[in-house]
Amino acid sequence: MQLIQRVRDITVATFNEQMEKAEDPVKAIDRFLADTRQEIDRAEALHAQCNRHSLQMKRQWLEAERRQDSRARQAELALQEGREAGARAALSDKLTQEEIAAQYKALYEESAEQLTQLRERLQELHGTYQAAADRRQYYAARMETLRLQQSMPRRGTAAGADPARMFHRLEEQLGDRELETRALRELRSAQCAPHAPLSPEREAAAEQALQQLKQKLAKGSR
Repeated sequence: MQLIQRVRDITVATFNEQMEKAEDPVKAIDRFLADTRQEIDRAEALHAQCNRHSLQMKRQWLEAERRQDSRARQAELALQEGREAGARAALSDKLTQEEIAAQYKALYEESAEQLTQLRERLQELHGTYQAAADRRQYYAARMETLRLQQSMPRRGTAAGADPARMFHRLEEQLGDRELETRALRELRSAQCAPHAPLSPEREAAAEQALQQLKQKLAKGSR
């Protein structure tokens, strides 16, 4: 039976092989579930057909055995009544019913074996389907975790800046401003402060420079 062979080929190993080649695990599982669901539907329909056929073979087999027993009683009754020809005909028909009963019994046993195999394959299919459905839920959770991780703000953005680096930069800026303010204040204080007394050497040099400047200016005014 071709369908039973196809059902036999659908295994967890096949599922794992499809998963390894898939870019999106959830979509791959959905396709696998859809294919498996179709196989289950076809297998269940075939199971129903095989079950009806098996029941029909069993009825034919039991009916042939019933006629066989009936012909055996007729042959015995005919022989008791002295009707050998009738007994012979009944026994001949009994033998025919035996052959028919054996044939239908063989067909019934064959169909019953196919039904057993098909039930086992259906159990495998349902188990594979459930395992894939459970795996889909797991991979969907992993995909959602990955999506949320990718949506997290990156370091250095306005929403995700490093507070330590930000405060360090502000500290440096404030420090620079404080140094500038301190230097400007010292400069202004130096301009407003009285001159310190000069040393004798510096005072003599300044006096000499002053006299030279006066002489230069006097010559220029003539």
